[in-house]
Amino acid sequence: MLKGLGGLGDMAKMMKAAQEMQTKMADLQESLATMTVVGESGAGLVKATATAKGVLTGLDIDPSIFNPDEKEVVEDLILAAIKDAQSKAQERSESEMSRLTEELGLPKDMNLPF
Repeated sequence: MLKGLGGLGDMAKMMKAAQEMQTKMADLQESLATMTVVGESGAGLVKATATAKGVLTGLDIDPSIFNPDEKEVVEDLILAAIKDAQSKAQERSESEMSRLTEELGLPKDMNLPF
């Protein structure tokens, strides 16, 4: 009597899998907002901390680099540390997304919506 409903069972499985994926993606987004990465330049004289979403949260500058004659060098070091942190944030985000897609059995090259 329920033979003709086989397709509906498959649809229910797909819907459940989609809901699970949506939940896991939302969890990952929250997690990325709290994960931190540290970028640095000048052999660690300047360190920039960011979330895995790329939001800059901190900057640590060794006082030894504050020389008025080298203002441009300090500015370059700060920018380099920030860019390094942002790059590491992007890498971390991609790594976490790759882990999630693998966990869900999705193709590695699938573009997820974030």
